[in-house]
Amino acid sequence: MDKTLKYGVIGCGGIANAKHLPSLKKIPGVETVAFCDIVRERAEKANREYGGGRGKVFGSWRELLEEDLDAVCVLTPNNTHAEISIAALRAGKHVMCEKPMAKTYREALDMLSARDAAGKLLTIGYQNRFRPDSLFLKAECKKGTLGEIYFARAVALRHRAVPTWGVFLDGEKQGGGPLIDIGTHSLDLALFMMNNYEPLYAAGTVYHKLNKDRNTGNVWGDWDTKKFTVEDSAFGFIVMKNGATIMLQSSWALNTAEVREGVVSICGVKGGADMPRQGELVINGVKNNRQYTLIPSLKAGGVDFYGGSNESESDLEARCFAKAIRGRGELCVRPEEAAAVTMILEGIYRSAGTGKPYFF
Repeated sequence: MDKTLKYGVIGCGGIANAKHLPSLKKIPGVETVAFCDIVRERAEKANREYGGGRGKVFGSWRELLEEDLDAVCVLTPNNTHAEISIAALRAGKHVMCEKPMAKTYREALDMLSARDAAGKLLTIGYQNRFRPDSLFLKAECKKGTLGEIYFARAVALRHRAVPTWGVFLDGEKQGGGPLIDIGTHSLDLALFMMNNYEPLYAAGTVYHKLNKDRNTGNVWGDWDTKKFTVEDSAFGFIVMKNGATIMLQSSWALNTAEVREGVVSICGVKGGADMPRQGELVINGVKNNRQYTLIPSLKAGGVDFYGGSNESESDLEARCFAKAIRGRGELCVRPEEAAAVTMILEGIYRSAGTGKPYFF
């Protein structure tokens, strides 16, 4: 019998309750036994709902790290990801850190160094890789169905869906707005499909066009114009060292009818693929001198590696991490890959600030 893996959760807010805690509760042999939040009531509530009231509650993450734990989930604002993850690794814990990996690329590199020194696992929460459409497309890319992929379009566009809670609008704590929040997912998918993590340069534009708007029609209510210090839209043009190109589009509030998020279109020398929406996939190419399109069925049971279950992408992400801790599988999201995402995002912001391409 495997010993029970004991987890601690640092940050018991929205992402913990919507994603990580429900998924951890479903994994046999995993028990969440420590809960931490600066708002103690949130940690106590999480303990009742996901720890059966038997876990320990902390207001300080440093105190939580003194506990005998196998793994820690770092679910806090972006500017704390590196500090807490590094401390957890040094304390001998495996770490699942929410996306983005860090606020800056320098912090991401420090996290990699801490991982190497500790000899523990570190992964980042890019759960969109575990969607059925993503898994199917990745399998086709690995088989060479699309050939060399030289162009990708990564899309994360909302019409009026600015998150007005928590610290999403706080530039100091988050490091940015939609680019670092939702654009990061689409960029990660593009790099993942291309298996290309070596950027040459990036050119970017960042807009604060709607921050001061009132009567916004926002789905989560009007935002506080004084607190909205991050961009409302950001766009990037990335050239990789091998000559491949990625166009990244991200916005929380853009006047467009094209509302798509966490999706990519990729083009290779043999074929291409488009994700019209999350969960949808169209592959195109030429066979026998005829153009074709393939629309795969993406219902449960399509991916043998994950057992053909009805688990959500968050469930699969949590289970993959637990299996890796037990030495029974590889991490699906390697931190080196996530660090490359952070590097590119930072390059887009730097380019936008100078008005010039940023060379890595």
